[in-house]
Amino acid sequence: MPAVTRILGIDPGSRFTGYGVIDSDGRRSVRVASGVIRTAAAGTFADRLRLIFDGVSAVVAEQRPQVVAVEQVFLHRNADSALKLGQARAAALCATFDPGLPVHEYAARSVKQAIVGSGGAEKTQVAHMVAVLLGYREPLLEDEADALAIALCHAHTSPLAAALGPSRRSGAPLTPAALGVRR
Repeated sequence: MPAVTRILGIDPGSRFTGYGVIDSDGRRSVRVASGVIRTAAAGTFADRLRLIFDGVSAVVAEQRPQVVAVEQVFLHRNADSALKLGQARAAALCATFDPGLPVHEYAARSVKQAIVGSGGAEKTQVAHMVAVLLGYREPLLEDEADALAIALCHAHTSPLAAALGPSRRSGAPLTPAALGVRR
């Protein structure tokens, strides 16, 4: 019987940071906890970053994940938005450093592909499939569903990445070149 791994998925955002904790053996996954860290009403941007750090720290302390899966920052048309998103992501990741958790990054398209079967899937499709895969009947907040999707993506792809070797543990999408296929 495969070992169960507790995975913390993080969907970073400067106003809403989603988190989702699942237990998975690679075949079957169960939701342990999930939610959203809300910072939109906080004072300064530094105050918001502190709330993200404290919120993720509390989740890590309470849920004791073994691994972290986080969405990669994607390029924004607005440089200020990209910078704020990167800072929010850093605040969330720094909260996982003390226990020394391994961190795996996934592009949004890779997460959608792993969960829905299409890298261009809509957020409602992702939320629906997350609920189906976890057998969860309560409504999920958008950022919460995205965080659970990131955790599920890691659960579904990490056994293959581990089998392919240490260079594939980053969560980067598999390509023919990464697999050593030459044309």
